[in-house]
Amino acid sequence: MITSCLRACVLSLLLGCCNLLWADAPALLLARVHDSALDPSPYWVSEKYDGVRAYWDGKALYFRSGNPVAAPEWFVRDFPPTPLDGELWLGRGRFQELVATVRRQQPVDGEWRQVRYMVFELPDGEGDFTARLTQLGTLIAQAQVPWLQLVAQFRVPDSPSLLAHLQKVVQVGGEGLMLHRADAAYVTGRSDALLKLTPERDAEATVVGHVPGKGKLQGVLGALKVRTPEGREFRIGTGFTMAERQSPPSIGSQVTYRYRELTRSGLPRFPRYLRPYEPL
Repeated sequence: MITSCLRACVLSLLLGCCNLLWADAPALLLARVHDSALDPSPYWVSEKYDGVRAYWDGKALYFRSGNPVAAPEWFVRDFPPTPLDGELWLGRGRFQELVATVRRQQPVDGEWRQVRYMVFELPDGEGDFTARLTQLGTLIAQAQVPWLQLVAQFRVPDSPSLLAHLQKVVQVGGEGLMLHRADAAYVTGRSDALLKLTPERDAEATVVGHVPGKGKLQGVLGALKVRTPEGREFRIGTGFTMAERQSPPSIGSQVTYRYRELTRSGLPRFPRYLRPYEPL
């Protein structure tokens, strides 16, 4: 009897956890990597924020995973009753601080007072992106919510101008640029309608091993052994703080890394650890 009850309780807990993990993710537009040969003139350009993607369905705020964002009631109270897509953002270089704030199930008002919802898309909006951009500007102006902001968009005539803007953004601590095709209708999934341009590319991998350090790194992590979703394995040995080397990401966890390019065999060249992957 006790064993049966225990099994029932465990099963109930497992099912509850699975329901949380299987939240329906909203269908959103996802970026492809910018091709250096591409003419940027048909695109609107904006800064790539190091924030947390968030989808407003007109009533509630959700992470990209489909899990609800536990934002304070006052934060979303006056948002328009129209779906919006954007990034929760604290400022350049404050990603980890932001993640700690938005993951709390009991939101802290003092922390959320610093957060902005930077909106860049009107899901299912009519017309091309230029038309949707105009609609977004009107909606946000009418809402009169200081922390609800439209992402600034601009146009460039050619690739040299685009790269000059990229350099300026990176010099002040930004991650890169986003390019949104001006004449594109709203679509979901990976699409050339939305491109990202950064000095380095980023990706996720699963930790499958810890390589001990040598010399000055004796007794701490030397490198992470990781595996990509495609099954390729390699090591990441740079980008860690000493605290991260002393307490490295656990085996089985996912991490985000940056690299310059892929080798002919498909492995990242000069991979560098960035941070733990936060699926949210």
